[in-house]
Amino acid sequence: MIPRAQLLAAADRFGTPLYVYDAAELDAALERVRAAFGDARVFYAMKANPNLTLLRRMQAAGVGFECVSAGEIARAEQVGAGGDGVLVNGPAKSVEEYAAGARLGATFIVDRAEEVGLLPPGSRALVRVNPALSVSTHDHLATGAAGSKFGVTPGQVPGVLAALGKAGHDARGLHVHIGSAIRNAADFSAAFARLAELHGQTGDLEVLDVGGGWGVDADLPGIAREARAAASVFGAALWVEPGRYLVARAGTLLTRAVGTKRTGRNFLLTDAGMTELLRPMLYGAQHPVTALWDGEAREVWDVAGPACESGDLLARDVALPEPAPGALLAVGEAGAYGASMSSTYLTRPRPAEALWDGQEWTLIRRRETPQDVWAAEVEVVGS
Repeated sequence: MIPRAQLLAAADRFGTPLYVYDAAELDAALERVRAAFGDARVFYAMKANPNLTLLRRMQAAGVGFECVSAGEIARAEQVGAGGDGVLVNGPAKSVEEYAAGARLGATFIVDRAEEVGLLPPGSRALVRVNPALSVSTHDHLATGAAGSKFGVTPGQVPGVLAALGKAGHDARGLHVHIGSAIRNAADFSAAFARLAELHGQTGDLEVLDVGGGWGVDADLPGIAREARAAASVFGAALWVEPGRYLVARAGTLLTRAVGTKRTGRNFLLTDAGMTELLRPMLYGAQHPVTALWDGEAREVWDVAGPACESGDLLARDVALPEPAPGALLAVGEAGAYGASMSSTYLTRPRPAEALWDGQEWTLIRRRETPQDVWAAEVEVVGS
């Protein structure tokens, strides 16, 4: 945990809004995954946070990358990843993404039967299975539900595997990912059991990739035991793809109070909002909020951002001491899908990012300027 004094110092040095990351927690999260899953191959779901400095740390630690866009494949290449260290996923891969993945020698995760004919010649592939389960997370995060756009049905799996072999591809195994921020370990048990039922139709496989999606408080050893049991049914090596789990707790969004407003509710207005942290508005996500000033919590506040949107709230019903303009708040568990989903809506430059290594701060992303925001626009004067 980054000491309070260092959070205050970072905000003074780099300004706010500001994302900060704790290197010790990044390392600890990876160690927890490896302790639970043993010799399973770990791939980081890059969409959670693609900062190049964080990716280089993971690459140095032997972690591979799961990429879902040409830009993410380019980031993997930038940090030196390739071959078995890269997975290319997604339900609607582009020609450019197939080409970029092939150039790196990546393994493709086949999301639909028609994709077999789109793969580059001689590709390595896994088949993504949709187990059609109702799981304990927000609907927008439930990727293994029957109504989601991801994967093939269990009944389609044998045909897709056969088609891959007939087309000259290396069908290495199966993949499943049922969602993100899943609270109930039984959801994973059900998914792994659904996969194991396919063994009679697939025979042994080289790889079983069970994705990620575990909540930050998940029982990893329990989930890992069941994942290994499913892999053993197929005689397969186990692969996992944590994203949020590896980076969420390491990240904190620092934001300053701008003022207060008492109407039908008490609002604490801050310089960060939906453009910096979209998850509360998009998923109803709840992030812990800590006051970095002293005092007794006497009132309950809604922490509201500066956008002209009623949904621009970072948190509701937070007990805080009486705030003053400039007071600093820490929004926790913000290392995943925080900076990566930040936007320039309202021409708000995206925030800076800094890494604390236990000794000193390192700036790992500079704060954008308004000029950065419109740099790609072609300004036609007098039109």
